[in-house]
Parts: sequence; structure tokens; C-alpha cells
Amino acid sequence: MRTSLRVPDDLLAEFDAVWEREGIDSRSRAVREAMAEYVERHSRLGDADGAVTAVLAFDYEHHEVIGPLHETQHHYQDVITATSHAHQGEWCLETVFCRGEAARVRELLYRLRNFDGVRRVEVLSLVAAEA
Repeated sequence: MRTSLRVPDDLLAEFDAVWEREGIDSRSRAVREAMAEYVERHSRLGDADGAVTAVLAFDYEHHEVIGPLHETQHHYQDVITATSHAHQGEWCLETVFCRGEAARVRELLYRLRNFDGVRRVEVLSLVAAEA
């Protein structure tokens, strides 16, 4: 299927530089790969039922969200098994390790994405195999 889309020139230039540096043979192939990664990243936890293990990594502006963020983490301590924190000036990088019901981990993910001071949240999830 052919499609077209609008992409800012600077984003397209960065995208082209990355796929060319990685040796991918065409922009079309790189776009297909990027789309597949996007679907997997956004649907694996979203489609999961039952127990999962997940890592949520996010960056945020410290002074904007630190209080509410700590409250949120305490609210989800039933699925948060550990956290890791690093400072970079006014921004912080947090990694939250989770284990528990997929629905509860999803709730945490969506809550984190809803903070104004959080720039982005990345997810790595391992879904338990059906017995």
C-alpha cells in the first residue's frame, strides 16, 4: 500500500541519517520497521492479560512533578518492585521495575504519561506465557 505523510524537514533529515547509518537499504524499509516497533511498543502491554513483568523508563522535570510522582509510586507499590533514579540538571531519568497484573501496570503507565512534567515514557514488557 502506498501512502504519503507530512514530516518536518529536520525530523526527516534525522530519520534518514539514522537508517542510512544503520545500513538499512531504503527509507520505505526503515519506515516499515519503525511502524512495527511502534505497534509492538504500544500494544504488547496494552493487549496483555494476567501477570506481566515490565520496565517503565521516563524522564521528567524534577521540580514540576516530584511530589505527585512519589505519591503515584506509593499508590502503585503493589506492582512496583524497584526503582532507579539519575539526575541530569533539572531533568531526571527514572526507571521503574514492575511485576503484577497487566491492568494495574497499564494504569501506572497511563498515569505517568498524564503528568505535564514527564516528557516521555518508554516500556519494555515481558508477558507471561499461557500455561
